[in-house]
Amino acid sequence: MNDKLVDGAECPRCPADTITRLATSPVPGVWDVLQCTRCLYTWRTSEPDRRTRRDAYPEAFKLTDADIENAIEVPAVPPLRA
Repeated sequence: MNDKLVDGAECPRCPADTITRLATSPVPGVWDVLQCTRCLYTWRTSEPDRRTRRDAYPEAFKLTDADIENAIEVPAVPPLRA
């Protein structure tokens, strides 16, 4: 796991620029898995622009700072089954 800030990256879903690299392809340069530290949106760099670029991300799913601040709660992830 790399878990390092990515310089110059921007979240497609919210106006944040604090993006971490969660994983890297075992084949160098093929893809990275990135995550926004603000809204927790996660994507693979090999996905289409509508998933990886803010200007191409669907307007209906974009979040503003106010949307995030006024969210009731982030749903908990249930424990894994044994």
